[in-house]
Amino acid sequence: MKLQRKNRLRATALGALAVSGALVLTACGSDDNTKETGSGDSTAAASSIKCDGAKGQILAAGSSAQKNAMDLWVKNFQQACAGVEINYQPIGSGGGITKFTQGQVAFAGSDSALKPEEVTASEEVCKGGKGINLPMVGGPVAIGFNVPGVDSLVLDGPTLAKIFDSKITKWNDAAISKLNPDAKLPATAIQAFHRSDESGTTQNLNKYLKAAAPADWKYDDSSKSWEAKGGQAASGSSGVASSVKDTEGAIGYFELSYATASNLTTVKVDTGAGAPVEATTENASKAIAAAKVKGTGNDLALELDYATKAEGAYPIILVTYEIACDKGNKAETLPSVKAFLNYTVSEEGQKVLSDAGYAPLPTEIAAKVREIVPTLS
Repeated sequence: MKLQRKNRLRATALGALAVSGALVLTACGSDDNTKETGSGDSTAAASSIKCDGAKGQILAAGSSAQKNAMDLWVKNFQQACAGVEINYQPIGSGGGITKFTQGQVAFAGSDSALKPEEVTASEEVCKGGKGINLPMVGGPVAIGFNVPGVDSLVLDGPTLAKIFDSKITKWNDAAISKLNPDAKLPATAIQAFHRSDESGTTQNLNKYLKAAAPADWKYDDSSKSWEAKGGQAASGSSGVASSVKDTEGAIGYFELSYATASNLTTVKVDTGAGAPVEATTENASKAIAAAKVKGTGNDLALELDYATKAEGAYPIILVTYEIACDKGNKAETLPSVKAFLNYTVSEEGQKVLSDAGYAPLPTEIAAKVREIVPTLS
């Protein structure tokens, strides 16, 4: 009896050790996935991804605004779908659209909807169809600054317009002081940074400045290129953020995720509402939720209200579109493109965005995109 009892105890201990080891291995795997994707539930997200025949390499390019979101999506998708590689190049919205209309990529990312002439150009590639705009990720265009001794800053549309147009050149200018009566503003020269490449982020800032300060911003708000005089240029959102971080007296614009990554303080915007509005995903979502679809058919181009004065709505916003052919996609890439976009617009795909500094799509808009992606042909 003693021997049987000892054997039972030994078996129980070995069983407990095996279970414990399995739990340790599971925990380690979970921690690694969390670190890689930035999502606390990356394993669950990956397990629900439908690969639907996805295979081979998919080339895509465009918006650098969505790079950090795209990195998360690609990692999750490739973990779930063996044998497929999504290669996304964050070269700017303008560059992405050019590559798309030249047939060099399966889809493009753009922070602004296709222009009529770009739709026409896409018809050469989308045989029997055309390029359409599919909203995929939203968020605030943060205005980051580097002014030693100033850890909070409020600016409004007219003041921002004058800063980026080199009309206000010192940080202790009267217009800035009036908006920040309690701040100790230095006489430091303002170093304003903008994008050197064609960028939907630039276009969205243009649209905001045109809407919020029409008397002070005279530039074409449909342009993806920087037209104001003066200032300094840097490539991509990462380049602008890095330049602001490294330059005393600097100010620049980029997506919130870049401000967070560079530990940059961002401007609160005086919209005329009860209180200045901070650049957060929640505040951007309030503004994006008011967007209206202006596209027709399967095109979901949105009209955003950059002049909003709604309480808590951050007005400098962008929506990044994935641009794809509604018809005429290449047979060898179509399954992978559809599977990937089905994932990015899914509840799981949208869920990972908030932690990365982006705003998930409003429910109604996301539902429309989910209906359209499976119809791509």
